[in-house]
Amino acid sequence: MAARRVLVYGGRGALGSQCVRYFKSKNWWVASIDLAENADASANVVVKATDSFPEQAEQVTAEVGKLLGEEKVDAILCVAGGWAGGSAKAKSLYKNCDLMWKQSVWTSTISSHLAAKHLKEGGLLTLTGAQAALSGTPGMIAYGMAKGAVHQLCQSLAGANSGLPSGSAAVAILPVTLDTPANRKSMPDADFSSWTPLDFIAETFYDWITGKDRPSSGSLIQVITTGGKTELVSAAHL
Repeated sequence: MAARRVLVYGGRGALGSQCVRYFKSKNWWVASIDLAENADASANVVVKATDSFPEQAEQVTAEVGKLLGEEKVDAILCVAGGWAGGSAKAKSLYKNCDLMWKQSVWTSTISSHLAAKHLKEGGLLTLTGAQAALSGTPGMIAYGMAKGAVHQLCQSLAGANSGLPSGSAAVAILPVTLDTPANRKSMPDADFSSWTPLDFIAETFYDWITGKDRPSSGSLIQVITTGGKTELVSAAHL
């Protein structure tokens, strides 16, 4: 059987690095797309930082096209993202909106187009939303707005004529808090037993790609961890 292939967008971040390691351990071919290389990946596409979305999107699309040629991938995992707080009166509002848009909406949009071009029939695209963005986020307006856009994109991709290959699925994960080194550093007194381990997410992606318990396309899947136990709970569609 031909080697399984996966693209990890945000492959240098905490969750992305975990996904790269996990799929490599299963002997998959794994390409990382990020602002810097991931030495563990089979191949890398290094994103050029720019304030122009079309410029960045075209650069990534062209380089992924060169890398893959006619090869199709089993999955595209968009795990890029970030967090910023602030209300509508925050001095940093505009800057944070710009950053959240770049980290979540740009990456999810590019991943969707890559899926339309390079995903196998029956393949999987995952996007990263946020449970908080299922309702208002007055203390983190930029973050909630960007993640809300990702949720809407996921549901659009599930519709007929969305451009995704036949039988493929777009599914968004909506974590609460991921157990990353950066989060532990910034919230040292938090209850870590309510944070989701990164390996749980990587294993879940593996199951979904290989056909085990894959949610229907367009699903928004909340990732809820309580007392060290993690559950996947589908959110009602918006």
